[in-house]
Amino acid sequence: MNTAVIVDVVRTPSAKGKQGGALSAVHPATLLADLLKTLVERHDLDPALVDDVITGCVTQSGEQALNIGRTAVLAAGFPLSVPGTTIDRQCGSSQQAAAFAAQGVIAGAYDVVIACGTESMSRAPMFSNTAGKDPSVGPLSSRYLEGLVPQGIGAELIAARWKFDRAQLDAYAARSHRLAATVAADQQTDQIIGVETTDATGAPVVVNRDETVRPGTTPESLSALKPVFETAELSARFPEITWSITAGNSSPLTDGASAALILSEDKAAALGLTPRARFHSSAVVGSDPFLMLTGPIPATEKVLDRTGLKLSDIDTYEVNEAFASVPLLWQSHFDTDPDRLNPAGGAIALGHPLGASGGRLLGSMLAYLEATGGRYGLQTMCEGGGMANATIIERL
Repeated sequence: MNTAVIVDVVRTPSAKGKQGGALSAVHPATLLADLLKTLVERHDLDPALVDDVITGCVTQSGEQALNIGRTAVLAAGFPLSVPGTTIDRQCGSSQQAAAFAAQGVIAGAYDVVIACGTESMSRAPMFSNTAGKDPSVGPLSSRYLEGLVPQGIGAELIAARWKFDRAQLDAYAARSHRLAATVAADQQTDQIIGVETTDATGAPVVVNRDETVRPGTTPESLSALKPVFETAELSARFPEITWSITAGNSSPLTDGASAALILSEDKAAALGLTPRARFHSSAVVGSDPFLMLTGPIPATEKVLDRTGLKLSDIDTYEVNEAFASVPLLWQSHFDTDPDRLNPAGGAIALGHPLGASGGRLLGSMLAYLEATGGRYGLQTMCEGGGMANATIIERL
């Protein structure tokens, strides 16, 4: 059986996913294409050797429609022989891309593959691919008589049912910004690839820093923000909710892209490339689509059961910070070392460009393992529709 290894992980800076954001003038396929070019150039790799490019993207409409993975491959100037495909496992799309890439290598279908993701939430706004309709209405009406709820309500229900109060959520969010402004800035310098664009005046600029990190964030400053999902109708339906989820303790709308170069161990040796880590194991699960965000718990249990590892064997845990209540629930359930949880900050500070976030978590995890000498890292991601991925890598 082949071993799938990670040679490199790169990403763009994270930018505010709205008009005027630092990357809002850049086409999402261009964001990814520039990363693809950089990835092969910095390893002197002939792009013709790439067997496939697997791309995560959630809102596949407008500029992100019609297989943006293939569009980015062509825009990067890769040979016409290099294929590309686009997948959607919601927020875990690029993590799933990496899992598919590793599985392909292990099975012998690939020697060289790029797993990546891109999302411009400023240019292809969330839900713009639904044409104003809820795709779950009708097919799921008999199973969920009262209808499903948005992720933000799931985050509120988690906070209420597991008794995480507003102060805990805001304290966790402030921690994310503090760590991202210090630890992440030190560890991810080589990972972030600057993006050429224009500023508000039309002048050329290079964006090379995360726009979403706010170093001065404190629990006190966050406490002034109002809950964003509270309505009279929902308050009547869910009287147990105290309405604690705000823009400050949630991940922001974000533009960005990520890409990982994955090879078989033998092919990496033949090409003179040094692997940084190997894929140890992965798992994917379905979970309650009503709460929607609890999936990282069974996903973690599944991947640990497959490997025989214990969480005490894992040196760092990347649990995506879609909302502060998600990693807090995960940490509380497993009673893990809180210092190992998102030790370089997470999506609340570093952003959540949906289809690209799994690659960002992978890069953060790998950088932290290398900086600290750790061996194993675990990443897990809650996903729309009630799903979750979990991946364990081993630093080499």
